[in-house]
Amino acid sequence: MATDYLDGALSDFSGYVAADELYDGPFCVLSIVDNRTFRKLIYEVLDHDPTHADIIRFFWRFKTELDRRGLTLRGITTDGSALYPVPIVAVFGADVRHQVCEFHVIQELTKAVLRAMAKVRKALKATVPVVGRGRPSVATRRASQRKKRIEKKISELFDHRHHFVKHDLTPGEKRVLQRITRGLPHLRTLRDIMNEVYRLFDRRCRTDTALAKLAKLRRRVRRFKHVGRTLNKLFSSNLDKALTFLDDSLLPATSNAVERGFRRHRKMQKSVYRVRTRTQISRRIALDMQRDSRAEARTLTTRSLHRERHKSAIAR
Repeated sequence: MATDYLDGALSDFSGYVAADELYDGPFCVLSIVDNRTFRKLIYEVLDHDPTHADIIRFFWRFKTELDRRGLTLRGITTDGSALYPVPIVAVFGADVRHQVCEFHVIQELTKAVLRAMAKVRKALKATVPVVGRGRPSVATRRASQRKKRIEKKISELFDHRHHFVKHDLTPGEKRVLQRITRGLPHLRTLRDIMNEVYRLFDRRCRTDTALAKLAKLRRRVRRFKHVGRTLNKLFSSNLDKALTFLDDSLLPATSNAVERGFRRHRKMQKSVYRVRTRTQISRRIALDMQRDSRAEARTLTTRSLHRERHKSAIAR
């Protein structure tokens, strides 16, 4: 894995990688993947939770392989974990661009918005009047009607809660949003803020322009006390780092390259359930990487077999 496989994987190295960790019971898998060719480069299986020392040692191992081949790292993408910023600077220096995965940042913000929606529904539920039994009076009828209106509002806010975090809304969804937020102006403000967040990641901007827009948005959020408490993640430094890719057209905004490999690892663990020791996990990952390295040749072989079979069928 450290010789023939790595020579082939780094033969067309893009200069941009994604790094992440996967927890599997008592073990942790560290992995680095080329973020443009989607090729797995190196990995390490730990029998404990990773520390800064583990990440630094892992990065130094990768940097040694790059230096041996005269390659340069231009950018690295990670999630919002605090494990990576210090080791990246310690090993690769401050000149290497560090991109925080856009997907993870937006995911945290959408979770905060959905939690805020749940609080609004809970507050509305507390205002539902109690309607007694027996022959209804005028006041009871009014209370019953008010109860139905509030319950309908709660139901609509739950059914259409994802309209508040969806990237693009259709005209029909926008009309629904206007209707269900009638009397709840802070929810409309919440949706407007989410629109501004999505605009920050427009590739047509530069990082400095996006950071200026972010500073303006943060000042706006501070004025809305109720919304400001909901969107604390908007003031995270990870959001600033998630805008790094705007200045480099080749730097991927997400760490999907390494996440895709981890998803396949999870799927494999469901079927090969006996693979749980540190040695077996390491061997299974190596086998998967070897399989990937032969994918192109395997595809060519399959095409050749199909072509010959087609010729034989015509000859008959």
